[in-house]
Order: sequence, then structure tokens, then C-alpha cells
Amino acid sequence: MKVLVVGGGGREHALVWKISQSPRVSKIYCAPGNGGISELAECVDIAATNVPEMVRFAKEHDIDMTVVAPEDPLAMGMVDALKDEGLKAFGPTKDAAVIESSKVFAKRLMQKYGIPTAEYRTFDDYHKALEYAETVRYPIVIKAEGLALGKGVIIANNTDGAKQALKSMMVDNVFGHAGQRVIIEEYLTGSEVTVLAFTDGKSIVPMVSSQDHKRVYDNDEGANTGGMGAFSPSRMYTAKVAEQVEETIIKPTIEAMAKEGRPFQGVLYFGLMLTEQGPKVLEYNARFGDPETQVVLPRLKTDIVDIFEAVIDKRLDQIDIQWDDNAAVCVVLASGGYPGEYKKGYPITGLDRVMEDPQTVVFHSGTRKIDGEYYTNGGRVLGVTAVADDLDSAVKKAYESVSKIHFQDMHYRRDIGRK
Repeated sequence: MKVLVVGGGGREHALVWKISQSPRVSKIYCAPGNGGISELAECVDIAATNVPEMVRFAKEHDIDMTVVAPEDPLAMGMVDALKDEGLKAFGPTKDAAVIESSKVFAKRLMQKYGIPTAEYRTFDDYHKALEYAETVRYPIVIKAEGLALGKGVIIANNTDGAKQALKSMMVDNVFGHAGQRVIIEEYLTGSEVTVLAFTDGKSIVPMVSSQDHKRVYDNDEGANTGGMGAFSPSRMYTAKVAEQVEETIIKPTIEAMAKEGRPFQGVLYFGLMLTEQGPKVLEYNARFGDPETQVVLPRLKTDIVDIFEAVIDKRLDQIDIQWDDNAAVCVVLASGGYPGEYKKGYPITGLDRVMEDPQTVVFHSGTRKIDGEYYTNGGRVLGVTAVADDLDSAVKKAYESVSKIHFQDMHYRRDIGRK
């Protein structure tokens, strides 16, 4: 069969890598793809958000399955458009993807159905938001309502910090339309965990747990990024906690979406905080997380194409999904200056040395391949993922591999998976 993967980052590289392991797949396309993806798939010069062109390509090339990975095309209704043409597509419809594209919708859904989350208030008036910020106990969390590439969340430790965040979102429009409405919510403390789940709208199969590191510097300092690394499993996510999360959060969310007439088919991402009062939802994503995908998929034993088809055909309950009892760690190598301004076009060396280790794989996020050589082409450049019997061994192996790779102004955190 022929598969088209939509997107061009590290998550998409991990998906293409996993799909390429299926004996059922004869050809993979990726649009737009990147330098590393080009080793496994034919990259197609179509923007991930170009819905009409993507549908046209899928029809003309007789694509058997399209996997829509990023949030923007999901929110724009790419899956709907493909299905309307009689094509198989993996991912939620536009109506279901609103659980990520509108944080206000998500918070109201949790409130309506009693799904545990932080207390919150919503504002579309800058001055009213400022007035409220004068009355709260700090720290607080301020979120842009819409999609902001994982960067639309700011923790304010005092009134001045809140004023600065609200001005940047609602007046300066640093996140564009996404920040015209904001959520101000209580700051939750505890251990942060990510759980992804396959669902066909009725049946649910949670994946192995993971944790990501959002802040750009060690010890969770600096600005929020799209993610500087991840590891799986979480040290905190015990069998007892998993059972509690499934009963109080995962199942109620899928049932709530069905009751709202927005059945969710695809992968739902649960960003959780394990508080003293129990697990609570920090955020939902309507797709695989990045970089969590880079540590979860290497542990998956079952053919991912079989899983995708079972989700699309609403027969997820008929498939046995199995995982390796091991650990994985991904360290993101970023361009100097990220998540702010950075330069592109630096040559990358050492990748061939890393790929000699069968337990290490390098997922490309922002690279270009020119005349057989790789060059930096984004903020997050590479995700170096190592698999081992336990977390400590995986951490050691990942950083050994990182030490072999070089490009100018390369930046990475040195504490991924260590806590």
C-alpha cells in the first residue's frame, strides 16, 4: 500500500520511520518532509496546511492512507476533505480537533463533564484581564486560546509578569489571532506526565507514558519551546495512577466528545499534572506529541499501519497492541537562539557515526539535504533517541550519541530524562 504522511518535523520522521517497518507498505510520501525523512520517503513540496493540494496529490497518486500529523491541518479540516473524496485518512475531523485548536472549548468541556483540571477564567478584553490579574494568587498560568506551536503558555510569577504576558498576547499579537482570547488559570504543582491514546471514538488504547521538557535551559529554566527532549516511561506513572487517569480523565473525555457530537478518531494527547489532589488535565492535543512520539514509537511492537486502519475502520477493540518493556530517551539538538531568532544553513557532522548503533536513531526536525550532506534548517534540528533496558542506560546512551554530532551554535539540554 501507499501511505502519505503530512508534516515535516521530528514527529513526522518518527512516524515515517515506524510506517516504513510495516511489510504492508510499498511506498511512503511525506509532504513537505525534511532532509532526514528523504532517506525513507519521497518528499513532496506541498505545505502541510495546503488542504486542496494535499487532497489532489492523494487522489492523483492513489494513496491508500493519509496520516495527518500536525495540529494546523487537522484544525483546518484536512481529514474531512480527504474523507469527502472517499480517501482513507488517519486523524480527527475538524469538529473533533477543536479540543486542541480552542483551549476555551477544552476547558468548558472538562468543566461540563467533571474532568479534573485547573480552575480558570476566560478573557477577550485586555483591560478586564489586567483587572483580574490584580486579584489572583501567584504564580498563575496564562494561555493563548488558539494554536501557537506549543509556545502560547506563559507562567507569571507576579503582577508585572502577568501584565507583560497579557500585553504580548492581546495587544502586541505575538501569537497572532491565537492570543486574542486568553485563559488565566491556577498554577498546578506536581509531576507532569504525557499519555497518548489511540481511539476510534469508542474504544481506547492508552500508549506507554512519557515526559517532555518544554523549557529551553537545564533545570526547567528559560522560555517555553516546542520541546527540548522527552523520555519514556515516566518514573511517576505507576499502574495505580494509570488506572485512575483512565477512569477519571481518558474515558470521560472520549465519552464527552461523543456526547457533544464530535466523536474523536485518531490519537489524543493528554498533558497531565499529578497533583496531591490527584491527576488533572493541563492540556489536550489532537495528535501525536513532538518530541514524545520520538520516545513512544520506538517502544511499539505492533504494526502501526494495522493500528491506524483499525482506528479508521472503528474496530480498535479487535487489535492487540503490544509494547516493549524498555525505555527510550530523546535529546533535541537546537539552533543557538531558539526559541527566539536563529540562523540556518550550518553543516551537520557526525550523523554517520551515531547511526552505527542499532539502539540509537536520529529523527530530523529541521534539516535540509544538499548533495548528500545535511544542513540546519530550523529551530529544533535533530532528536537523538536511544533505547535501552532502563531509563538510566538510555540517558547515558543518548548523550554518548549527542557527543558525536556537531553544528555551529548547537544547543541542547543536559538533564533530559535525569529526573
